[in-house]
Amino acid sequence: MSGPHVIRGSVALPESELKWRFSRSSGPGGQHVNTSDSQVEVLFDLAATDALPPVWKERALDRLAGRLTDGVLTVRASEHRSQWRNREAAAVRLAALLAEATAPPPRPRRKTKVPRGVNERRLREKKRRGDTKRGRGGGGWD
Repeated sequence: MSGPHVIRGSVALPESELKWRFSRSSGPGGQHVNTSDSQVEVLFDLAATDALPPVWKERALDRLAGRLTDGVLTVRASEHRSQWRNREAAAVRLAALLAEATAPPPRPRRKTKVPRGVNERRLREKKRRGDTKRGRGGGGWD
């Protein structure tokens, strides 16, 4: 692989904790389609890892609960013909998924009061519009 895949800051995916599985890709046929194992699955045991800080690990376990099987996160890649490029794609996708799952929650929105000037302008415009429409009424044309 081409170096460690950084999740965020100084935290990277440890190569020793990644398990790889290779299988034949599905999809349209072609030369060598039945002989080359180009689909790649990377498995990362999120529940048992010590590579992530405890807070990040807890966040990731909570946010990725629907994708985990017995605490193991699986990412599949088969878009390239080369097994090596699929390995790269799977590792990058795994790092991006973990970076998103371990990100801190967004700051809560602070409620703000509507400025008085905004309300006054809105009411003034409504009044002007109402006067315009009222002036369109039929005049006594007898």
